[in-house]
Order: sequence, then C-alpha cells, then structure tokens
Amino acid sequence: MMTSQIPTRILNDGNIHPIIGFGTYKIGYVPPSASAGGSASEFSPELMLRVFTDALSVGYTFFDCAQFYNNEKQVGEALKGVPREKLYLASKVWTDKIYQGPEAIRAQFHKTLQDLQTDYLDLYLVHWPVPGKHIEAYKVLEQLKQEGKVKSIGLSNYTIEDYEELKPHIKILPSINQIEVNPFLYRKQTIDYFQKEGIVIQAYRALRQGQEMNNEKLLQIAKKYEKTPAQILGRWCIQKNIIFIPKTLSKNRMIENISLFDFKLDDSDIQYLDSLTTQQNLEAFKTLYQKCVIRDTPLTEGVKSNITIH
Repeated sequence: MMTSQIPTRILNDGNIHPIIGFGTYKIGYVPPSASAGGSASEFSPELMLRVFTDALSVGYTFFDCAQFYNNEKQVGEALKGVPREKLYLASKVWTDKIYQGPEAIRAQFHKTLQDLQTDYLDLYLVHWPVPGKHIEAYKVLEQLKQEGKVKSIGLSNYTIEDYEELKPHIKILPSINQIEVNPFLYRKQTIDYFQKEGIVIQAYRALRQGQEMNNEKLLQIAKKYEKTPAQILGRWCIQKNIIFIPKTLSKNRMIENISLFDFKLDDSDIQYLDSLTTQQNLEAFKTLYQKCVIRDTPLTEGVKSNITIH
C-alpha cells in the first residue's frame, strides 16, 4: 500500500511530471569509473528487488535511470509487473553514444526500452553536452519524440553557454535540464535562466551525497521545523520549483525523503540556505564538468575550458 501521493507539475509540452523521483545511480551496481578501486561491483538482484519494492510501496513512481548507470535491465526486472501507466520512467544517453552519433543513440535508446521492459519512455535526456556532438544528439531526441517513442525530452548538465549553442537548432523545446543542485552548489543564475526559458530543473545530488548532514546551521533549521536535514534540503528544492531526486537503500529514509508537504521553510531560512555555496564548490564542479563532457570519448582535455559555472 502506498503511504504518500506525490504532487505533479505540468511541463512545457503538456505532460505531467512527479515533483519527487527516485534515483537509481549505484543501486545494485557501481560503474567502474564511479568506484574508488576502478572496478565494477557485482549486481545484487535481491537488493534491487527489495529497494524498488520499498520505493513503490511508499509512493515513488518516477525512476531516474541512465545508460551510464548500467543497471537498467535490473531496474526493468525489479519493476516488472507494475502497470506501466503508474510509472514515470526516465533515462539518459551517455557520452560515448553521443560522440558516436545518431545511429548509436537510436540503438542505445532501443536497448534502454528493452532493458526497462517498456515500449516508450516518459523522459529522455542528453546526459552531458559533448562538444561538437550534443546538437546532433538532441535532434535525435526530437525525432524520437515525434515518433511517439518518448513523451518528453531534455538535457542534463547543460550550462547557459551549452544551451545557447543548442538553441538556434531547437525545433522542440527541452522540458528538463537535470543538474546538480543543493544549497552548497546553488547556481542561481543558471537555474533562473532555464526556468525563464520554461525549462524545468531537476536536481541530482540534492542531498549533497550526505556530506553536509552535520552542518551546524542545517541542523538548527531542521530542529526548528522538527524535521531531518534531508527533509530541509528536499523542501528547499520544492520551494524553488526544482524536481527533487533523492536516492537511498533505506525504506525509512525513502519515507523521510517523500514527506515534505506538511511544512514550509520561512523566507529567512531559504535565504540562509541560498548563501552556503562557496567559490571552491563552484570551481570543483567546473573541474568535474570539464572532465565529464569528454568522458568516454576520444576528445582531449581542456575542451570547453571557457564555460562559466554560475
């Protein structure tokens, strides 16, 4: 039995999108490049079945997947039997296929459909704006939408400069830009820009990977509202009209992360949280961005070094 009903919002293409989702990255599998040892972890089908059964039982319907996560087949198995109309399935095409071009993107898209055991996606994104390749990639997504194979299309990790490079070529407006968002990496200019364009922001790493849960001021704010630090971070996203995508293996935390609608943060607390981003954090993200836009491609280091992260 579901214990929570997640509110939805309408995207610029008229489709409905839940405002909280469930992240699948590193659920049951850790990609080699994402592990400290540089080697992949083994799949755990039992873990995945338990996690997704728990997530469904407490009310999650939006599952955020990706080619790079390399676990879509296992996600599909875990969700098998759930009526398709009750799910919101999203995926992203990775840099290697973006670099290889339209045929590779289409082949990957159909592999994702097969792995997730569905004949359509609710949302498909360009995972990173690969230099010289992302415009062509987005055109493939437009075609997939026109063919009825995906309901909504969008972007991930796009800066303002990336979008302005793409914008003259757009026939179908992106519905989404998924970026890292939390009070410790709050890129206000970027968020404001995309929201003014009518593009909804999705937040990954909204909980800062748990790194700031002992932040003294965050703990004080949580105590004020009788909530957890994670709930404060989630509510901060919601009040900024940003889609919140937490991830956890714990059913109790799943419930915690979804229980955000019985309180509201005061303006003063919002403003304080807005102020926690440091220049050091922005520079760290810029370094990550420069690495990831060319990751798993033959492109060389230093590409897009002139991008502004703000």
